[in-house]
Amino acid sequence: MSADDLKAKGNAAFSAGNFEDAVKYFTEAIGVDPSNHVLYSNRSAAHASLKHYSAALSDAKKCVELKPDWAKGYSRLGAAYYGLTDFAEAAEAYEKGLELDPSNEQLKSGLSEAHAAQARPRNPFATPEVLRKLLMDPRGKALLEQPDFMRMFSDVQTNPSSINMYLHDPRMQLLLEIALGLKMSRPSDTDVPHPAANGGAAHSRHEETKPAPAKAEAANPAPEPEAAPDVDMTDEERGAAARKAEALKEKEAGNEAYKKKDFEAAILHYDKALELYQGDMTFLTNRAAVFFEQGNYEKCIADCDAAVEKGRELRADFKLIGKALSRKGNALVKLGRLDDAISVYNKSLMEHRNADTLALLNKTEKALKEKREREYIDMGLAEVEREKGNTAFKEQRYPEAVQAYQEALKRGPPTVNPEAYKLYSNLAACYTKLGAYPEGIKAADKCIELKPDFAKGYSRKGTLQYFMKEYDKAIETYQKGLELEPDNAELQDGLQRAIEAISRFASGQASAEEVKERQARSLADPEIQGILKDPIMQQVLRDFQEDPRGAQKHLRTPEIMAKINKLVAAGIIQVK
Repeated sequence: MSADDLKAKGNAAFSAGNFEDAVKYFTEAIGVDPSNHVLYSNRSAAHASLKHYSAALSDAKKCVELKPDWAKGYSRLGAAYYGLTDFAEAAEAYEKGLELDPSNEQLKSGLSEAHAAQARPRNPFATPEVLRKLLMDPRGKALLEQPDFMRMFSDVQTNPSSINMYLHDPRMQLLLEIALGLKMSRPSDTDVPHPAANGGAAHSRHEETKPAPAKAEAANPAPEPEAAPDVDMTDEERGAAARKAEALKEKEAGNEAYKKKDFEAAILHYDKALELYQGDMTFLTNRAAVFFEQGNYEKCIADCDAAVEKGRELRADFKLIGKALSRKGNALVKLGRLDDAISVYNKSLMEHRNADTLALLNKTEKALKEKREREYIDMGLAEVEREKGNTAFKEQRYPEAVQAYQEALKRGPPTVNPEAYKLYSNLAACYTKLGAYPEGIKAADKCIELKPDFAKGYSRKGTLQYFMKEYDKAIETYQKGLELEPDNAELQDGLQRAIEAISRFASGQASAEEVKERQARSLADPEIQGILKDPIMQQVLRDFQEDPRGAQKHLRTPEIMAKINKLVAAGIIQVK
């Protein structure tokens, strides 16, 4: 946002009595325009309203430094000094301001109050000695850590007569004792809570102590800043503020028309807003939304581009710039320019990482991938590549065969090629020859997924599992294939080989190295890990180790028997 926009927000917050928000907005405005003396003046007024007089003084000094010939700056300086009870410095500041503007009533009033304060007896609570005594006394130091006590203390420093409102509070009585030596009848010191008690809040024994507001006729009030610092505006600024207010009304009218789907009226309102005020990028992004709804995507894109440019010029919130880019991406998608849309969505996410935009990006990337895949489909070329793969396989050129089969699947994917499962079967055979067993398993699984009744797929997968020494899994796979084709010799031979392998391990005929290697493979299997971590199975295995005869009862439970068979087949346990 621009410094003027932030200043206007600060003025509005100050007028509403939201002084902390006012400080925040004026601070942000100073970050944008650090040489603007009016911003320091206004923030000084906000700090003074919060009774943060040290901060008010710092800002007032900066204001005077930047604009030494501006009387208002000395008014701020005098108010800050007055709040700090440095009445001599306050009077001097007001006098300097009157040298620049002799007829300024605010400066005259401030000077009169400063002189009156100097003539009055010294406020005993406003001296540094009081603070020193509190810091030196452990009881007083504890009081200084309590925010509500400090508010009372500040009030008494400013207006000593207000102490009568706080005398019922034992902490104020303790203050009188420590600072002035006045011993008053009050509850035991134990009634003054430590600041850590009650979550840091300070309470008397019976009721919460709340400082009463200072009376308007207090004897020594600090002069408050004027009702709103927006008096620190030039005529040009006031005119700009009026035009901005009118533009915002037009924007709201446009928003209402948009909700009613009266798009032509909405555009007219946004056009008018843009004529009145050029400092708000949302006028452009809102009009872009209307063009999008009308299907006028080129105009939508143009407005989004203009909004981004305006946003960067105004140093607008990154979220707004990201939103404009996201809207542009949506229009590009509608125009079928998916590559451009993806680029714009990525730019939007760089401005502001938003879940909605990320979802749009993922959706568009997927759509682009599918579009390219569709455009790449050519069943004639798919058949050519399949033949190349077959030839390469026969000539034992397995890497070339893999490339050809993969290209055949790209040209003729399963969505358009009902016999794509055969290509996956061929890929599984190639990977088997190359020793790339995990890749082969994936290809065989895809083959089975596409054609569950294709026995060759189970044969391919069983062979791969056999070579991976996953004999128990190979047996399951071969058995599934034989359910489809009971007389399939390839499946029968594979099943027999897997059974013999397991028997060799179970009978102890396998070498120690083979046993160790197979156990390592099995222990990496998530299914085997699950069985071994099962508390029931752990107890079963302990029973077989400690009392084999008594443990036979476990074999009567089908679930336990099945798990034991898996452990035996995996080579984890041996049957003697």
